[in-house]
Amino acid sequence: MPLEAARRRRAILLLALLVVIWGLNWVLAKKSLEFVSPVWVTAFRLVPVCIMFFVICIATKQLRIPVRADIPVIFSIGWLHMVGFSVLVSWGLQYLPAGKSIVLAYTTPLWVLPAAWLFLNESFTPRRILGLVIGMSGLVLILQPSAMDWSDRNVLIGHGFVLMGALLWAISIVYGRAHKWVTPLFALLPWQMLVGGLTQVVLAFALEGMPHFDWSLEAILLVGFGSLFGNGIAYWLMNIVSRDLPAAGVSMGLLGVPLIGLFCSSLFLGEVLGPELLIATVLIIAGIILGTLPKSSQPN
Repeated sequence: MPLEAARRRRAILLLALLVVIWGLNWVLAKKSLEFVSPVWVTAFRLVPVCIMFFVICIATKQLRIPVRADIPVIFSIGWLHMVGFSVLVSWGLQYLPAGKSIVLAYTTPLWVLPAAWLFLNESFTPRRILGLVIGMSGLVLILQPSAMDWSDRNVLIGHGFVLMGALLWAISIVYGRAHKWVTPLFALLPWQMLVGGLTQVVLAFALEGMPHFDWSLEAILLVGFGSLFGNGIAYWLMNIVSRDLPAAGVSMGLLGVPLIGLFCSSLFLGEVLGPELLIATVLIIAGIILGTLPKSSQPN
């Protein structure tokens, strides 16, 4: 059907834009920790854009009181992704390089693919499984677990936080695909941000006390980009692609974020990337293609 095909093509393009934004955002999130503590930095990035989206919705007369059927998706995205994933990753970034953190966070397909098969009836085809195996082998090649010092407490803490964040994000992706959306996505976004932002502020006060922020131009630009693009626009895009593309396809497409993030961490943070990156890049791209592009003769 032409309308469905056009909607899918638009969702794939928006997914590509999301990949670029989040890839760059990881590097800026790592830099932001030089100016503010990890939970407060997530709150400073989410609360302003929450206010901005409420203002936009009011000004354009798109503000809606969420209906009862949409309450679960507001809390699932607000708590699981905006709070759980963001806060855990922010903690993990204190202990790990930005590049390694990105790779760990994007183990999300390991959780999404079997969950989408179990709960959403999405096909667990040999081609999709092959794409997952190839893509994840590229991530493992970048991560190089045999080269890590697993006796280092900070290594364990950092990896644990980021992996838990990946699991929560996977649950959010699967639920977003399963949910029967009633309220328009744009009108739901401020409410998701309100739930996430208020929770982050409460957690920040409880765990870190009063915020201490270095109000330099660099700090404001870092947090501002993360707020407007990394949170506001990115969460809107994520809602759209979660609705319009298969959950397994979304998670596989997001494997492109580590590639962008790794190159940016090397360019802007001076993190050293070994020659294995080129091989890993080929593997990940091949995995994304196999996992996200359906055969025209097969249902998705």
